[in-house]
Amino acid sequence: MRLPLRPPVALRRDALREALPATASLLKRRLAADIAEVDIEDYVALNWLEWHGGGLRLTVTGDNICKQLYAPLRDPGI
Repeated sequence: MRLPLRPPVALRRDALREALPATASLLKRRLAADIAEVDIEDYVALNWLEWHGGGLRLTVTGDNICKQLYAPLRDPGI
């Protein structure tokens, strides 16, 4: 049986970046089970999420990306 081909992480990077704040919100609310496994794998490959003590958490890089995405909302003068 052949597994379906997935696009490389690099091709999904923009979509994952846009979805990262929602993913971070799910993690904060302890709803990691609601995150698609394929997305988790890709976030870990990008070093935006990491496994820690059996759970997932944002890496420093992932946290910085979320901050970059929220910055225009906080300061519309940018």
